[in-house]
Amino acid sequence: METSRISAFASLPAAKSVAGNATGALNRRVRFAQFFLTFLFLLTGSSAIFAQEHAGGEANLKLPDLSQATFMGGTNGRTLLMGGLVVAALGLVFGLLSYTKLRNLPVHSSMLEISELIYETCKTYLHTQGKFLMILELFIGTIMVVYFGFLQHFDAFRVIIILIFSLIGICGSYGVAWYGIRVNTFANSRTASPVWAANPSPVMRFRCRPA
Repeated sequence: METSRISAFASLPAAKSVAGNATGALNRRVRFAQFFLTFLFLLTGSSAIFAQEHAGGEANLKLPDLSQATFMGGTNGRTLLMGGLVVAALGLVFGLLSYTKLRNLPVHSSMLEISELIYETCKTYLHTQGKFLMILELFIGTIMVVYFGFLQHFDAFRVIIILIFSLIGICGSYGVAWYGIRVNTFANSRTASPVWAANPSPVMRFRCRPA
């Protein structure tokens, strides 16, 4: 009798653990079901609104012919747009030149080793962030396909264009983060060289170049 009671008491923690795991699994399933039903309701319940002939949203904006519009005292709209693209391209060239110039500056081996160690640590963050962004883009892309392809009845070409520019936006943000980390590690390690050479005047220029 006593032995059975002791065994029963001994088995209580295991039973509680099993019950807790079962309860946790059930709660997760309930939350998933709630999320799925809510998502399904939003899709089906809003389809009548989204299917209107004159739906809102940026994708339904009617852009005017830029060649027929003038800005800034008579500048053709298309010319102004092309000029902005040229400025963006020049910015990319400037960034590449800054990157190359910083990388080729003299650097002490000890400082280089430290900066490369910092960069390797930052690369771990970048890889993790990249994986997260890919998962996020899968969710966003799925929603875009459902919304524009099935609810708005856009043709496949327009949906693909929307997805491509969504990828360009995310890849651009990721690229800017990588570029900032890389040029900062270049500048950090190369700042000490002019100081050791008793020529501290370039230090401020080194620190301003990443900006």
